Amino acid sequence: MILVSSCLLGNDVKYNGGNNGHELLMKYGQYLTAVCPECLGRLPIPRPPAELQGGDGEAVLAGRARVCNKEGLDVTGHFLQGAEQALELARKHNVRVAILKANSPSCGNVQIYNGRFDGGKIPGSGVTAALLRKNGITVYSEKEIDEDLLKRLISADEAGGK
Repeated sequence: MILVSSCLLGNDVKYNGGNNGHELLMKYGQYLTAVCPECLGRLPIPRPPAELQGGDGEAVLAGRARVCNKEGLDVTGHFLQGAEQALELARKHNVRVAILKANSPSCGNVQIYNGRFDGGKIPGSGVTAALLRKNGITVYSEKEIDEDLLKRLISADEAGGK
């Protein structure tokens, strides 16, 4: 099983009620399993946008940073709960690879928004991406995936990771 951010598969789970449908991932959707950590963390759709404050996902996991929405509400607990649920699903199905939404406070794997709600980005991972990596799961963003790589990942998954 390959986990993929649900929004990338065309599901309307983004904070604003929309999606980030990714044509290539949707084409191969039958081989992919949708997951939305923010929904797993019981955040509503739509919801105010959230960004990490004081560090990245690794810092949130260590208790040194938090996740706040644009209204100033601390939603760290929801993000942690969603990350744990995603990890539980990954463990249950022996997931080795996840393809997550770039820049997201949950799913970003290379950079995330800077916490000032001004569109700026900083290096770092979202909460779920950090937790999955910490547990040995390789995390890609949709920006790193092309059809050849996706086919290789699917083939390896179908062969049991061999």
